[in-house]
Amino acid sequence: MTDSREAEIRAENTGKPREGIGHLVELLRFVRPYKWAVAGALVALVFAAGSTLGIGQAIRLLLDKGFSASSGALEPYFIWLMGVVAVLAIATFGRFYLVSWIGERVIADIRKAVFDHVLTLNPAFFEITRTGEVLSRLTTDTTLIQTVIGSSISVALRNFLLFIGGLGALIYTSPSLAGIVLLVVPIVIVPIIVFGRQVRKLSRASQDSVAAVSARADETLRSIQTSQAYTHEQHDRLHFAEEVEISFRIAIKRIRARAWLTALVILLIFGAIDFVLWSGATAVVNGTMTAGTLGAFLFYAVVVAGSMGSLSEVWGDLQRAAGASERLLELLAEEPTVTVVDTPLPLQDRLQEKISFDKVLFHYPSRPDMPALETVSLDIKKGETVALVGPSGAGKTTVFQLLLRFYDPQSGAISIDGTDIAKTDPTQLRSLMGLVPQEPVIFADTAYNNIRYGRPEATDEEVRAAADAAVATEFIDAMPEGFHTEFGERGVKLSGGQKQRIAIARAILRDPEILLLDEATSALDAESERLVQVALEHLMQNRTTLVIAHRLATVLNADRIIVLEKGTVAAEGTHEDLMREDGLYAKLAKLQFDTGRAALTA
Repeated sequence: MTDSREAEIRAENTGKPREGIGHLVELLRFVRPYKWAVAGALVALVFAAGSTLGIGQAIRLLLDKGFSASSGALEPYFIWLMGVVAVLAIATFGRFYLVSWIGERVIADIRKAVFDHVLTLNPAFFEITRTGEVLSRLTTDTTLIQTVIGSSISVALRNFLLFIGGLGALIYTSPSLAGIVLLVVPIVIVPIIVFGRQVRKLSRASQDSVAAVSARADETLRSIQTSQAYTHEQHDRLHFAEEVEISFRIAIKRIRARAWLTALVILLIFGAIDFVLWSGATAVVNGTMTAGTLGAFLFYAVVVAGSMGSLSEVWGDLQRAAGASERLLELLAEEPTVTVVDTPLPLQDRLQEKISFDKVLFHYPSRPDMPALETVSLDIKKGETVALVGPSGAGKTTVFQLLLRFYDPQSGAISIDGTDIAKTDPTQLRSLMGLVPQEPVIFADTAYNNIRYGRPEATDEEVRAAADAAVATEFIDAMPEGFHTEFGERGVKLSGGQKQRIAIARAILRDPEILLLDEATSALDAESERLVQVALEHLMQNRTTLVIAHRLATVLNADRIIVLEKGTVAAEGTHEDLMREDGLYAKLAKLQFDTGRAALTA
């Protein structure tokens, strides 16, 4: 299993044409706002490189003239050398500080841009992309790019300047010895190109495997209670270990390629220096070259060799970052499946007449051959309470998702007061609605902030009033810090019924025009359900409400019942009308409702 998974990751990422570090160039748009900091860093970089090269000339003068002069004449040469070193230190400080600042600032901007963009993507994207993978791109990939922007690019530019300047100084100092060095340069460039391509491909595969590890851990930890309840821990450990081992093996292949690259560059460069040093020493002995010239040449040769070695290592970092930037750019290039037209049609703050579904056909992107809704037509009048009933998979939740414009239908139209919602701004559309989902979402925050999620600007008094209406105040006040109590990740401190009441309080606080209740009382005990049902009925007055319902009380109180079957409207009417028809609804009622109805009657 692990071998096939590893092969799949590598094939996916080596079989596509890549643009190398060209992907990093595309990220320059995040650097442009800080052009003055970049300019300052470049100036400091030039001074640092120039100062480093100036040391070679100081060494030459010191060896050729300093030691042949009187002791008093030595001081100017050492003072000059110290001055060059001081300039180098100041320039290095400026370069390091500015480049590091740019790296931190740019990565912060990239993370915000990626997160902001992800929030615009629709549920269709998350049907095929695991949350853990997105988190990996936000953290691991951006950290790699931060290393490049905040360090590696600066190192690369500095070493490039040192390489070019050092080559020029070598030619100026001794053209004959420089010719020997230049013969080695093309030989060094070849392994950099060959191994660099391999490192880039393996880096992309490595990042994908790390994302798979993150996704596996995220999925397991989010369902830790289920894992432990089914004693599935050992299987989870094995699956996670497999993903980690795949990541390790790919990383080792990448490291091996980089190690070979560095070793070959060192061997070739310092082998050339050894030969050049022998040739130079022979020339000094023969009197055709001074010791200062050889010393300066040796210094510049070491500078050129060191810069080439550093460039080979930085090239590997750039290739890794190129793979990371490619993944981030892919995420930024994702287009929402629900688009906003250039000039959205406005919607009234209040529903005036009705909500209409007109021959709506819809397939989920992950199930293109199976219609979730098929030519569905229905009207919900202002102030009406409509219950959606049907077996699992009939399309009840899909009605909500299309009305919220999480998706757009493939054909047909959904309109509010005659305005096609596909031509409206989704944000304005959703501001009309309040949703209580079947599985309430509770955040790792206080009771105040969890309820205030429905209307962030609400006061504490308004939050408490909403909690009162949802019959949540009593259990919240009983907690150690009352409304300031944090509920823990995904509300681990709450029972199922308490979570549901928090979600209902959130919807009550929002005070929406259109209520969407997805099994809003399904997780409550009998007493809490009775109290919350009263609160919901009060909230539903003079509002348009759609309820996905299985419980008898909700269905009996609805103005109209829509029966869905296999994505179509099978029947509609009141409870009594549908029972008389003796169709699908009557069958469902006998299976699910009779016990509850008898209890209510009693």
